[in-house]
Amino acid sequence: MPKPSGFTYERQSDASVTITHHGRAAGTLRGGRAEKFLAEVESGDAQLVMARWTGAYRHGNERTAREHPRNRGRAGR
Repeated sequence: MPKPSGFTYERQSDASVTITHHGRAAGTLRGGRAEKFLAEVESGDAQLVMARWTGAYRHGNERTAREHPRNRGRAGR
């Protein structure tokens, strides 16, 4: 499974944190959650931490599942 990449975060003036993935907004954290996120991202693998916090953490089977015959005809995939 490839490592997560393309994530960035920016601290806002109101103490919130905006996380983006390839330039698109992926999440905004405020208050205690923002503080906890900043502590975690600065002490570990930043890309992996941001992927987990935004819910974009891939398990590696999404691409395989997308190609399964039962999922081929579904719109929006």
